[in-house]
Amino acid sequence: MKAMILAAGRGQRMMPLTAELPKPMLKVQGKPLIEHHIERLKTAGITDFIINLAWQGDKIRAYFGDGSRLGVHIEYSQEPEQGLETAGGIIQALPLLGEQFIVINGDIFTDYDVSSLLHIHLDAGEAHIVLVENPAHNPNGDFTLRHLSADSPKYTFSGISRFHQQFFAGITAGTHRLGPLLKSKLAEHVVSTELYIGNWDDIGTPERLAQLNELLIEQQKTH
Repeated sequence: MKAMILAAGRGQRMMPLTAELPKPMLKVQGKPLIEHHIERLKTAGITDFIINLAWQGDKIRAYFGDGSRLGVHIEYSQEPEQGLETAGGIIQALPLLGEQFIVINGDIFTDYDVSSLLHIHLDAGEAHIVLVENPAHNPNGDFTLRHLSADSPKYTFSGISRFHQQFFAGITAGTHRLGPLLKSKLAEHVVSTELYIGNWDDIGTPERLAQLNELLIEQQKTH
């Protein structure tokens, strides 16, 4: 099983922190967000990674190299400077990924146990996504749980998922957003869902990054 970490976003809302640094390289507890993901995935037994690059991607490549420093193997999928959006980036990287693979947004911070994704059964063309309770910046959520009716409460997509590569079959290379694709595939009942009740943060603004680091410092003091 390989994992793809999405790191090609421009990070406009994180300015000025992302003026010369890709968003997933911003630090939480003294290390880049991507490094936290690699460590958690490695603990789960995943050691092969694909990282897509666009804005300031050379900073990521220079920091991680081939991954050997962390005991993993990293390959890179270079995109145009403006990126290809999430689905477009995954589609470009498909030749580097296996039949099934895990995808994680590089700009989130969570204690979700990614090893649980290894035990999910997906048939050809299917996907599984992890939802979380709605944060203040996304009060209306994104998707309902699969087993509930369409008018049930919506939850926020965590940016954590597992795909069968045929989920993207028939989509031409180029710029494609993942959200609309997931929504249409949910309606076709080929996307399974789970709701994670635990620590999860979308590092969307400098203020949220600062708040997260402050919270983690306080938690360390109490333990």
